[in-house]
Amino acid sequence: MAILIWIAIYPTVTIVALLFGNHFEKIDPLPLRTLVSTTIVVPIAVYALVPALQKLLNNWLSR
Repeated sequence: MAILIWIAIYPTVTIVALLFGNHFEKIDPLPLRTLVSTTIVVPIAVYALVPALQKLLNNWLSR
């Protein structure tokens, strides 16, 4: 399951950084920047990507 979550999180963080990186750099301090980015990434992963990956990889996960 950890691998599945990593498969969901890593590309999402990368895409969000590519799309909004310039805007995030303007947010200071770092904890606030992290809060904003995780506010975007976590719901996408939890409600969309992880369930979709669970369905897609169901056979592999059930072994």
